[in-house]
Amino acid sequence: MDKLYWLDQIKLQDRAKVGDKAFHLSKIIQRGYPVVSGFVVSGEILRQLLENLNSSESLVADLPHSSLHLDVTNWRQLQQVASRLRQEILTATMPQQWVNTIFQAAREWQTGCLILRPTLAVSIANPGMKNISGLLESVFCQCEPEAIAWALKRTWSQIFRARSLLYWQRAGVNLQQINLAVLVQPVENAIASGLLQANSSGWEIEATWGLGIAISLGEIQPDVYYIQQETGVVLEQQLGNKMLAYGVDDAAPEAFSQPAPNSALTPDHTCLITYVLQEAQQKQYALQEEYLQQIIALGTQLVSELGKTFTIKWTIAQQTTSNKLYITQVSSSQSVIPHRHFIRGLGAAGGRVVATALVITNSQQKPEELPKGVILVVPTITPDWLPLLHQVAGIITEQGGLTSHAAILARELRIAAVVNAKFATTLIQTGERLLLDGDRGEVYRIKGDSKEEMEKGREQEGGKLGGENFLSPNYSKALHSSAVTTHLPMIATQLLVNLSQSSLIEEVQSFPVDGVGLLRSELMILNILDGQHPNRWILGGRQAELLELWSEQIMQFARGFAPRPIFYRSLDWRSQDLPSLSDNLESSPQLMLGERGTFSYLRNPAVFELELQALANVQQAGYSNVNLLLPFVRTVEEFVFCRRKVEQALLTQVAQFQLWMMAEVPSVLFLLPEYVKAGAAGISIGTNDLTQLLLGVDREKGQLGKVFNERHPAVMSAIAQLIQMAKSADIPCSICGQAPALYPEIIDKLVEWGITSISVEPEAVERTYQAIARAEQRLILAAARRKLH
Repeated sequence: MDKLYWLDQIKLQDRAKVGDKAFHLSKIIQRGYPVVSGFVVSGEILRQLLENLNSSESLVADLPHSSLHLDVTNWRQLQQVASRLRQEILTATMPQQWVNTIFQAAREWQTGCLILRPTLAVSIANPGMKNISGLLESVFCQCEPEAIAWALKRTWSQIFRARSLLYWQRAGVNLQQINLAVLVQPVENAIASGLLQANSSGWEIEATWGLGIAISLGEIQPDVYYIQQETGVVLEQQLGNKMLAYGVDDAAPEAFSQPAPNSALTPDHTCLITYVLQEAQQKQYALQEEYLQQIIALGTQLVSELGKTFTIKWTIAQQTTSNKLYITQVSSSQSVIPHRHFIRGLGAAGGRVVATALVITNSQQKPEELPKGVILVVPTITPDWLPLLHQVAGIITEQGGLTSHAAILARELRIAAVVNAKFATTLIQTGERLLLDGDRGEVYRIKGDSKEEMEKGREQEGGKLGGENFLSPNYSKALHSSAVTTHLPMIATQLLVNLSQSSLIEEVQSFPVDGVGLLRSELMILNILDGQHPNRWILGGRQAELLELWSEQIMQFARGFAPRPIFYRSLDWRSQDLPSLSDNLESSPQLMLGERGTFSYLRNPAVFELELQALANVQQAGYSNVNLLLPFVRTVEEFVFCRRKVEQALLTQVAQFQLWMMAEVPSVLFLLPEYVKAGAAGISIGTNDLTQLLLGVDREKGQLGKVFNERHPAVMSAIAQLIQMAKSADIPCSICGQAPALYPEIIDKLVEWGITSISVEPEAVERTYQAIARAEQRLILAAARRKLH
C-alpha cells in the first residue's frame, strides 16, 4: 500500500494523488490556520482494489479502463449497472495490510469516530468538473478496522452510483480520468458547525447546533448571517429552524436534551448520534457572539490566502479545557456572480439555473406558448399555467409561499423556483441573463452576453443551462433514491409519493415507495383539457371524448404502480386558480376558498359523475389498485352525497376499493367519528389547507410566511388529535401536505404518534425515508431501554 499523505506534509506535486479538496486544505494548515488534522488515502488504492476484483463480468473486470458507455437515458439499465458495480465494491475484500495501516494512523488521534471525505482530481482540462458539490458525500464510521474497511468501500462506491454514472457520461469523463482519494479526519462533538461563503460583494455564514451534517442532509434550516466584507459588520441575521443536532459517541453537548441515538453499534458501523434539541435551544442562535466574531476574523485573514471568493466549512469542537474553532473544508474559485443577489425571495424548488429572463407583468394574460429554456418572471402562477411550464428552465414569482401552486408545480416538474420575490417583474427586464438559486431563494444578474460566459456559469455554479442541470440537489437526491433502494433500512411506516404528471411515472415507479398517496387530478388532467373546463366539454357534447382521455390518464398511473395502491384525489378547483378555464359558474372569483371540494359536486354533479365513470373504466380494465380521496370535505352530508354517487358508479363492487377523505377542514376534528360511521375508510391530512384554515392565513401569500407555519402548536396539536382519533376508529391515517417534506424534523413526532403513511414529492423521497428510519429506530431503542429498566 502506498504511503498515506498527511495534510501538513502534502506538496504541490501530490495534488493529483490527494485530490483538490485535500490539497486546498493542506495549503491552509501549512500556513498555520486552525484546520482539523487528517491524512489522505491515495486514489491509487482504489485502482488497485478494482484491478483485483474477482469477477467474471466483463464490465466489472474492465473497470480500471472502462468508460462505461451505457445508455444513461435507459433508466432501468442505468440503475441495474450502478447497483451491480456498487455491490462489487461493497462486497470486495480489502487487504488486511491496508486496513491495519489506516487504523494505526487513525489511532493516534485517540478518537472513537472518523469522517471519510471524498477528495477528487480529474485528469481533464475542465475546471467545471472540480465543482461537484452534492455528487459525492462524506461517510462517518467508528475508529476500528472493520468499520474503516466498510467506510472506505462505501466512499469509493459512490463514483458508481446512478447519478454519478449519469454525470460522468454527460460531462464526457472516462472513469480512468477520475482519481478518487479519501481524506480521513477525526470527529469530535461540536457546539456548532456551519460554513462561510465569501465573495467580493458580501459574506454569508450558516450555522447550526452540533455537527454540520444536519445542514448537509437538509434536515434543518440553519441560522444565516449576512456580513459586510469590508467591515465585518453583521448586516442581517435570520433564525433558522433547528429541531435536531448530530453528535458522536455517548458524550452529548450540555446544551442538548437527552440523546436519542439513531443506532447503537449498528451493522453499518456509524458513530453518529441524533439529538432532539430542547425547545428553548431551538429558539436560540447556534453561534454565540464570540464565536461569530472569530469566524468573521478568520474569514478576513483568509482573504489574503484565497482571494475574495471562497467557501470554508467550520466547526467549534467541544474540548475538555476550552472549545476551539476549526476549519474542516476549504474551496476557492472565481465566481460568476458579479454582484450580491439583487432579489431575494423564498427558495421553493431546489437547483441552480443560468438562463435568459422572460418577464410577464400580468398573470391574467397567459400566453399561448413560451420560448424554451427561459426563466419565467411573473406576478403569480395558477395551475392552468401547467402546460406552459414544461418549456421553462426556472420560475420567479412575486407572490406565493412554499405551499403555493407555483411552488408545488415547480417541485413536481423539477424546475428551480423562487417565490415571493418582491418587485421581480419591475427589477428584471426580458432578455437579462440571470442566475436563479432555488435552494437559497436568491436571484443574481450575470454580466456578459457571450456563450463562453454562460458556459462558464454553468460549469462553476453546477447550474442549469438550456434546461439541463445534472447537479441540482433535488434531482440528484431523486436519482439516489431509486439507485440505492437495496441499501436502505427497512421501515414500518408506509412512504408514499405525491404525483400528477404521467411523464414521471417511469422514473418514480422504481423509487422506494409503497404507492401514490396523492394523485392530484386537477393537475393531471390539465394536460388533456385543451384550455377548457370539463363542464364545457360536457355542455359541448364531448363527454365521451373527455371520458376516454380521463380514463387513460388514470390508467397510466394504475398500470405503472400496480399492485401498489394509488389514492386519486378528485377535482378540487377554485375559480381563481384556473381563470382561463373558468366555467363562469361562480359569481365572485376573488373568494379565498371558493366553492371548492365536495361542495362543488353537490352544486354541479355532472363533472364528478364523469370522474367516477373514469375510475370505473379503470376498474373494468382490470386495475383494482386505485382508491378515491375526497377533497375539502366540510360536512358529513357532503361525504354521504359523494359516497352514494360512488356506489351508483359501482366502484364499491371491487373489494379492494377504499373511499377516503382529506382531513383539512378543521370541522373534521369534531366530526371524524361521524365520517367513519358514514363510510370513510381512511383519512389523509392535508397540512397546507389545515394550516391556513386554523391560523386564518392565505397560503398563497408568501409575505405571511412567518404566520403560515405548519409547525405552529395549534397545527401540530390538530395533527396529533387526528392521528389519535383515526387509531381509535381503527382506520389508517396518512399525511400528504408539504409539512413533512419542508420540515423533516416533524417526522419524529408523526411516527411517535402512530401515523400510518407519509406522502411527499418525488424530490423529498430519500430524505423522508431516512427520517422515518431514524424515527422508528429511536422508538425501538427507547422501548428496549424501558424494558431493561
